[in-house]
Amino acid sequence: MQSFEAAAHLADDVEFWYARDLQALLGYAKWDNFLQVIEKAKTAGQNSGQQAGDHFADIGKMVDVGSGC
Repeated sequence: MQSFEAAAHLADDVEFWYARDLQALLGYAKWDNFLQVIEKAKTAGQNSGQQAGDHFADIGKMVDVGSGC
C-alpha cells in the first residue's frame, strides 16, 4: 500500500493530493461513496467558518482512454 507521503504532489511549493489517490489510500472501492465523504468534509469546513475553496480545488485530471490510435 502506498503512503500518504508518497501520494503527495507538489506545485508552487504547495503539497496536495488528488481525491482519486486518497480514495484508494482510504479504502473506498467506489468513487461515488468517496465523493459523498468529500462533500461532507466541505460542509463541515463551511459550518466551522472555512471556505471550501481554500481547501478543496475542483479540478479534473485527464486520463488516456480509447484504443490509443
